[in-house]
Amino acid sequence: MALKTLTLNVSLSQMAAPLIVSFGEMLIDFVPDTSGVSLAESTGFLKAPGGAPANVACAISKLGGKSAFIGKFGDDEFGHMLVNILKKNGVNSEGVCFDTNARTALAFVTLKKDGEREFMFYRNPSADMLLKESELNKDLIKKAKIFHYGSISLISEPCRAAHMAAMKTAKDAGVLLSYDPNVRLPLWPSTEAAIEGIKSIWNEADIIKVSDDEVTFLTRGDAEKDDVVLSLMHDNLKLLIVTDGEKGCRYYTKKFKGRVSGYSVKTVDTTGAGDSFVGAFLVALGKDGSILDDEGKLKEALAFANACGAVCTTQKGAIPALPTPSDAQQLMKSKSK
Repeated sequence: MALKTLTLNVSLSQMAAPLIVSFGEMLIDFVPDTSGVSLAESTGFLKAPGGAPANVACAISKLGGKSAFIGKFGDDEFGHMLVNILKKNGVNSEGVCFDTNARTALAFVTLKKDGEREFMFYRNPSADMLLKESELNKDLIKKAKIFHYGSISLISEPCRAAHMAAMKTAKDAGVLLSYDPNVRLPLWPSTEAAIEGIKSIWNEADIIKVSDDEVTFLTRGDAEKDDVVLSLMHDNLKLLIVTDGEKGCRYYTKKFKGRVSGYSVKTVDTTGAGDSFVGAFLVALGKDGSILDDEGKLKEALAFANACGAVCTTQKGAIPALPTPSDAQQLMKSKSK
């Protein structure tokens, strides 16, 4: 009976939570079963669901938020497997569609000895790249409080046009736009094309999260310097977050800026850590929009997001490693002693 009551409470809290819609790619990551080896040296691979926007959607749901995913899959075993994973993780899949002529995207991901990753992608083209505007569930977007997306969906048509239309639908409906570029250089035709593509929608976002490496990539400057980071601000931007790995994160608004310390843990795999961070922050923002104007509340939300990102690095894979609220709270409590 207690278990049934708990399940009901979680369901009720998710029903009451504002909808956060995540748009973009979901794919299969093949990760070597031994850490610290190259793809060529690996004798076996573990199959794991991946794709930053989908990871964020699952992170939101696992933290008690209400999330939906919009994207396209191949009408193949991998595509149906991924959609089932979304459903099992409590993510609304009404925005999902399938392509009978293209495969679900694959990525081979090497985990180096320090837990960082290198990617090799198979998408030529994959189904996610072929999403059309006519296939968008615009009603789902209009119901959202926050619309979250990355930059990979900007690389090629028709997905780019669908991405732009989805953003316009959200903006016209008064939905907050959240952007995490998630730079994956091997997917872009060139470095210049990546910078131009990522920045082409920069000024539309209300919230942007970038890593320190991405700041360096986009500005060609020193990511530690405030003036370099502030060059990425624009007039409509309500919040810019820079993640600094285990050191934590920095935040910049028109009114204030600062830093929130991270949590040191035994890192196994950094896959999904940034997505876990973003999901945690968006859940907090969805519940209370005033955190954008209240520095104390913002720092609390970012501390929790830092903890969620840290917990995610302690296991292999992204979605399986996404924390529950109690996982993050336990880490915060243990480090505050």
